[in-house]
Amino acid sequence: MLKTVAIQVQGRVQGVGFRPFVYTLAQEMGLNGWVNNSAQGATVVITANERAIANFTDRLTKALPSPGLIEELTVEQLPFENFTNFTIRPSSDGPKTATILPDLSTCTACLAELFNPGDRRYLYPFINCTHCGPRYTIIQALPYDRCRTTMAKFYQCADCEREYEQPGDRRFHAQPNACPRCGPQLAFWDYQGKIIAQENDALDLAVDNLKVGNIIAIKGLGGFHLCCDANNFKAVKKLRARKQRPDKPLAVMYGNLGQIMEHYQPNQKEIELLQSAAAPIVLLSKQSQLFLAENIAPDNSTVGVMLAYTPLHHLLLKELDNPIVATSGNLAGEPIAIDNFDALNRLKNIADGFLVHDRPIVCPVDDSVVQIVAGETLFLRRARGYAPQPITLPQSSPKHLLAVGGHYKNTVAIAKQNQAYLSQHLGDLDTISTYQAFEQTIAHLTQLYDFSPQEIIADLHPDYLSHQYAENQALPITFVQHHYAHILAVMAEHEIMKEPVLGIAWDGTGYGIDGTIWGGEFLKITHDTWHRVGHLRPFVLLGNQQAIKYPHRIALTLLWSTFGDNFSADYLKNWLDFNNGFKDEITTNLNKDLNNKNLHHLWRRGEAPLTSSMGRLFDGIAALIGLIDQVTFEGQAAMVLEDQARPDLTKEYYPFTLIDQGNKLVVDWQPLIRAITMEERTKINLIATKFHNTLVALIVAVAKRQGVEKVVLGGGCFQNRYLLSNVISALKKAGFSPLWPRQLPPNDGALCIGQLLAKIQPRQYID
Repeated sequence: MLKTVAIQVQGRVQGVGFRPFVYTLAQEMGLNGWVNNSAQGATVVITANERAIANFTDRLTKALPSPGLIEELTVEQLPFENFTNFTIRPSSDGPKTATILPDLSTCTACLAELFNPGDRRYLYPFINCTHCGPRYTIIQALPYDRCRTTMAKFYQCADCEREYEQPGDRRFHAQPNACPRCGPQLAFWDYQGKIIAQENDALDLAVDNLKVGNIIAIKGLGGFHLCCDANNFKAVKKLRARKQRPDKPLAVMYGNLGQIMEHYQPNQKEIELLQSAAAPIVLLSKQSQLFLAENIAPDNSTVGVMLAYTPLHHLLLKELDNPIVATSGNLAGEPIAIDNFDALNRLKNIADGFLVHDRPIVCPVDDSVVQIVAGETLFLRRARGYAPQPITLPQSSPKHLLAVGGHYKNTVAIAKQNQAYLSQHLGDLDTISTYQAFEQTIAHLTQLYDFSPQEIIADLHPDYLSHQYAENQALPITFVQHHYAHILAVMAEHEIMKEPVLGIAWDGTGYGIDGTIWGGEFLKITHDTWHRVGHLRPFVLLGNQQAIKYPHRIALTLLWSTFGDNFSADYLKNWLDFNNGFKDEITTNLNKDLNNKNLHHLWRRGEAPLTSSMGRLFDGIAALIGLIDQVTFEGQAAMVLEDQARPDLTKEYYPFTLIDQGNKLVVDWQPLIRAITMEERTKINLIATKFHNTLVALIVAVAKRQGVEKVVLGGGCFQNRYLLSNVISALKKAGFSPLWPRQLPPNDGALCIGQLLAKIQPRQYID
C-alpha cells in the first residue's frame, strides 16, 4: 500500500550536497517526491510503500557522504499525493534551527582542477564545491542559499549557473560557486593601500615578497594572516617585534603532508587531523633537527602546524615550496581583521604588503588549535572548521538562553531546545575592538537563528566585560561561578545530569563565591547541589597583576609562607648561588623584592589578593627553579615548566599534605616547597617531572577521600599534555572513571556551555 510521508532531517545537511545526494538516491530507488532546504535542516517528501520508505531512510542515514551528518530524522505521514517524478524545490522558511556548516578545507577534487591546465578554473584561488570552501564566514541568514550569503554580489556566468542548477553536478547549489570570469579576485596592495598588482600577478608578487623576507598580510577564509618565510630568522624576528609578540609560539603552514612528514613524526591521529576537512593547527613535537627558524616556538617542545586549507594557500605554497608563518592578522589582544580597509589601517605598521580579495567576510574566525592527549583530540581553541557546530545538551532548555562566557578566550552560546549553538573563539575582552567583535558575534548568532534571548547567563566576576554586558541588557540574569561552569561544560558534552561527580577545576583565575580568587578547586556535584569540597592552600599575589606578570613574586610568596622569617637574604643568596642555571634577572629581582619592605608588609599583613590558583602555583614553581622571570602571554610559565618534564625520568613525587578544615580539604603545598629547595637546582628536568607527578598523586588522593566514581577534569591547567595524560592513567588505575573535554577546550572557551547547563538544571551551592 502506497503512502506519502515527510522526512524531516536535522544536522549537517546544508552546504554539503545533501539535496543532490537525496535526488540521486531517489532516482536510483525509483521513488517520486521532492526535497528542499528548510530553516530547520531539510525536508524530503516521497510516496512509496512501507518497505521502500524504510529502505530509503536507512540508506539516507548510512550512505550520506562526509562532512554531512544526520543528527535527527523523523517520519510523518501526510495526505496521499501521487508524484510523477522527483524534484528539488526552493528553500522554505520557518523557525531557524538548521546546523550551519563550518568553513571546510579544499577537497581533493577541487585541488585536482586547481592544478589542471585544461580546467577552466586552473589556478583560480577561489575554487570550491559542495564538499569544501567557505560556509559560516559568508552566511548572513538561514536557510543557506546564495542570496543570503556574501556571494550574492557575484552574478554567476552561464557555465557556473549551469553547474549550480544541475542536480548531478558536484557544484549543485554550492553557494560560493564561482570562476575567474564571474567570481572574487585578488589584488596586492602596498602598506598605503595602493593597488600594485591584480589577479594572478598579485599572487606572484606576494610570493616574491615572502622570498625576500617581507611580511605579507593575506586575507583568507575567516580573516587575515600575517605571513613570512618560516625559515627566515630575521623575518620572524621582525614579525615578532612589529606584532608585539616576543615569545608566544607562531603557527606554521605547510603546502603538503610530505613536507610535514620530513620535519616531524606525527602519529596517525595527528595526520588525520591535519588532513581533515577542519584542517586545524595541530601541536606536533619538535624533532632533534628542526627545519624552521629557531624563533618560531622558542622554549617550547611543540610547534603549531597546519596544512594549506584554501586554494589561495595551496597556490602560494606551491610557488614557494617552503613553509610560512601564518599567525592571526592582528595586534596582540585584538580580534583578527576581516575587512580590507580595516586590515590596512590596523596592520600597516606590521605588514610590508597586503594580498586581499573582494569576497566579504561576515565574522572573524581564527584557526582552531588542537593536540592529541591520551589518544584523543583536545581543543585549545575551537574556531575555523568546527564553529558554529552545535553541542547537544543533555536536557532541553525551557527558554531561549544567551550565555556570554568569561573574559579570557571568550566564546558565547545560545540555547534553543536541546541545542547549544557555540560561537567561534573570540579572544580576551581586553580591547575595544575585541569587545565589539563579542557584541557583533552575539548579534550575528541571534540574527541567523531568529533568536530573541529571554534570559542571559554570565560569569560571577564583576570586573569581566561579559558580566557587565549582561548587566546592561534588559533581561533576567543568572551569574554562575567560574569553576562550577568549567565542570558543567565537561558534564554537558558527556551528557551527565544526575550522577554525582567530583570535579577538578584548575586554572589561573576565577572569582570565588567568597570573593577571593579561586583556581585549584575540588567540587562535588550532585543532581541538585554543588559543594567546594577542597582547594589549594591560598597564598597572596604581591601586587596582583604584577605578580602574574613577574612570577618571581609568586615564588617569593611561596618561600616566605613556607620558611617565614627564617628565610633571610643570606639563605636566598646561598640558595641561588647553588644553581648556576638561574637567569640573572630572576636572581636580581628576587633579591630586590626580598628586601622590599612594602612587599614584605603586604605579605605579612595579607593585604594583597588571596588566591587558591593552581595556575599561579605553576607560575611560582617555574620562577622558583629559574625558568622564567617575566610572562608575556597567558600560560607561558606553565608551558615552560611542562616542557621540562620528562615522562620516563621518574615516577617519584614530592610530599604534600591534605588538611581537614571543617567540611573542606585544603591541599598544603608547603611540604612541596621545602622539598624543592632541598633539590639540586641543576636538575631542572627532575624537579619539573616530580612537580607534575605530585599533582597527579594529590588528585588521586583527593578522589579516594571523596569516593565518587566519575572524576571530571576542567580548566586551563588541563591543556597540559603531561598532566592530563598522567591524571587520566592514574585515575583509571585507581578504579575511577575520568572524564575530560573532547568537543570543547578545557580552558575558558567552554565556560558559556557550562553556564547554559547551570541554568537548565539549577543546583544549590552548599558552603
